[in-house]
Parts: sequence; C-alpha cells; structure tokens
Amino acid sequence: MHHKHLILILKLTLLGIPSVANAHASEQGFVLLLPTDFYTGAGVAAVALTVLALIFVPAAWLHALFRPVALTRISLRGLRALTSTASAVFLLLLIGAGLFGPHDPLSNPLTLMIWTVFWIGFVTIQGLIGNLWPWLNPWSGPLQLIRALFGPWGFARLPVTLGYSFGISAFFGFAYLLLADPAPNDPDRLARLVAAYWLFHMIFAVIYGPRWLRRAEGFTLIFHAYSRLTMLGRHKDRLCLGLPGWQILHRRRFPIGMSLLIVILLGTGSFDGLNETFWWLARLGINPLEFPGRSAVIIQNTTGMLIANAALISVFAAMIALGMRLARVQIRLGTAFALFAPTLLPIALGYHVAHYLTSFLVDSQYVLVALSDPFLTGADWLGLGDFYVSTGFFKTQASVRLIFVSQVGVIVLGHVLAVLLAHAIALRRFTTSSGAALSQAPLAGFMIAYTLFGLWLLASPRF
Repeated sequence: MHHKHLILILKLTLLGIPSVANAHASEQGFVLLLPTDFYTGAGVAAVALTVLALIFVPAAWLHALFRPVALTRISLRGLRALTSTASAVFLLLLIGAGLFGPHDPLSNPLTLMIWTVFWIGFVTIQGLIGNLWPWLNPWSGPLQLIRALFGPWGFARLPVTLGYSFGISAFFGFAYLLLADPAPNDPDRLARLVAAYWLFHMIFAVIYGPRWLRRAEGFTLIFHAYSRLTMLGRHKDRLCLGLPGWQILHRRRFPIGMSLLIVILLGTGSFDGLNETFWWLARLGINPLEFPGRSAVIIQNTTGMLIANAALISVFAAMIALGMRLARVQIRLGTAFALFAPTLLPIALGYHVAHYLTSFLVDSQYVLVALSDPFLTGADWLGLGDFYVSTGFFKTQASVRLIFVSQVGVIVLGHVLAVLLAHAIALRRFTTSSGAALSQAPLAGFMIAYTLFGLWLLASPRF
C-alpha cells in the first residue's frame, strides 16, 4: 500500500477515537465492577507500542501525518469587535443573574454558564476545533468601542519584566477558586468575583492595550496555548485543517513563560482529579464517607495543587535534560523545555474532557432549564415544556461502561498524540534519527508512566 494511503488511514483512525470521558461519584459503584485493570493495561500498552513503532516509522511519514490541508483565504476580523462586544454584554447579563437571580447554583444561569458551558464546554471546543477566543473574549470589543467613542490614544509600554507571571498568577487564582475555595458555586459571590475580574483587566487593557490581555489575562493565555492544538488554524495566511496538534509543529515555539503555563495546566488538571480520590483523603486523615466539606481542606488542597505543579515541572524538566544528555545535544534547558512543553497539550485536554464529562452530561441539562427560565418566574423561553433533568445513564452498567471506555480512549489518545508530536519535533530539531530517539527516551518513559497515572485516577474510588 502506498505510504500516502497509510498516512490517510492513520489520520482517520486517530480522529475517530472517542473523545469523551470522566469519573463521577454516582457511577463509581459500576466503575469498580468493571475490568479497569484490563483497560489500564491496554491503554498503557497502546502508548508504549506507539513509542516503539516510532523507531521504525520514517520521518517523512510522521511529518506528513501533521501536514495541514489548506482550505481557503478568508478574513472576518472586522466582525471580532462585534462578537466580542456581544460577549461582554452577555457576561454583564449573567452577572446580573448572579446578583439578582436564583440562589440555587443549579438554577442560576451564571454558575452554570461559567462552570459548565465556559470551563468545561468552551475549553474543549477551543482545544479541538478552532481558536474562538479572539471572537468571544469580553474585552477586545469594548476596548475598540471605547477608543471609537473617545478617540484613539497611545498605549503605555507593558513592562518587559512582567513576562507572563501575572497571567500565570491569574490562572492560579482561578485554580484556587475551582479546587480549594469553600463556595465557588455561590451565585452572588461568583458574580462579584467575575465582575471584579472583568473590570480589572478592562482598566489595564485601556492603559496597556491588547498586549495586556495577551500577556497578563489568564484565560487569554490558556486559550492561546490550546489554539495550537486545534484542527482548524491559520498557516501562511490560509485557513487550514489538520490533525490536532499540527500547529505545534508549524508555528513558532512558545516563550518559556507560556511553556510553564502549559505544564501547569496539566498539573492542575491532574490534581483536580487526584483531590477527589479516597487515596488523597486518606493522606489527609479524612474518612471519605464523612467528608467535612471543602472549608476543612482549603490549606491542604491549595498546598497539594502547588506541590503537584512544582513536582510536574521538575520531573518534566529533568526528563528533557536527561534526553538532551543521552543524545549529546548542546541546547539550553530553557530552550528545550519550551520546545517540548506544547506536546503536553493533548494530555492536558484529554484529562480535562475525561474529568468533566459526567458533570457535563448532567449539568448541561440544568443549563437548558436555567436559560429557559433564568429568574424562576415560570417562563419557558426555550419551549422545553415539562423537562426533567435525567441521570439515568449512571444507573446501568452498560451505559457506565460506555462512558468509562470513552474516558480511557480520550486519555490514551491524548498521550499517543503527545508522543507523536514530541518525536516529530525531535526529528526536526536534531540531525539524526538515532539522536531524536535517544533524546525522546526519558520523555517517552514519562508519558507512559503518566498514562498509567491518568488511568489509575479514572478508576480510583472517589467521593
């Protein structure tokens, strides 16, 4: 068979692997009855076999796998100001709903839109399909509107020493709210936090311009990172379509600050799954059947999140350094770190989808109900009628097995893509195939071990 046909088949196979996943308390009883050891072993074996297969795959085949297909020349940038402004108006309406709407988080549109639609759904779409954030961020449109109303002015120069530290700190603040804050779902409190966050960055965007958002606004940094993973993207002024991750190979590497954020995304996502397990509560001396509430573990979860990220950064950097030493490549550790950190994006997104799938299956139904009657006045704007939120798919072993197998699939797929991307980068960077293979040996071992860790998290009992 011609090698082009093999490449096409491999692309279709990778794109066809299920892309959903997570573990949820309501179905854990069924999960514990599944042959999780078999699924874990098969998943780790798939990643390990990918590593071995890359020794024999010609470099040209691997590069062709990530070569995008040009679609068309298109420019709709003029619409971005309009859609961004509409997004800001919608956010202000949600803030109003948080302040004056139902206090129940499962009935309030703000909490559901922030945690379900935005953090679960939009992150997934941004990471898989295309870079939508420039169209929907709630700052760039209002900034252009302000400049149109009051006349253009010169923006202040953003201090170089700031780097990406402020944006990373902003993400850690969000991670604290997500993992350790005692009441992240309280609508009134969440509304005030969202309003303060939007206003803070709006003020500094007026002072420093769009560069502030690209360097210091946490979500803009996250979505900019995930934009390298999307199937749709721009290359040589053309809209192109390719295998997820093709832009990591065909665009300029990230600076060290963005590379650190990518590793932190993975570390935070991993701890988000770990802190719900019986194993973690046992480390804290807490009976999971008598969980005292989030307020009792604020310090422990905050500390655990920081330690998890510090450990992951250290281990990843050590694997990179060891690989460069084995390959006898003279390259600065920071340069190599920035070169290979983006290959962790498929793993981070896979964990994100896997961890939140079951929550999304339930809470997306609450979103529809809340949007249909946002102030509990008996309205039915979406025409849902007598709609009831269902969790029936957690009550049969067959449906839980389907969910769990899909979870395993998306985690394994993320690791396989990461291995392929890392090897392709090494082949481009280093002159010989043997040098590329040696440089990747420690990193490949790390990814195999992380596959085992991720699948263990998936099957572990949790509260």
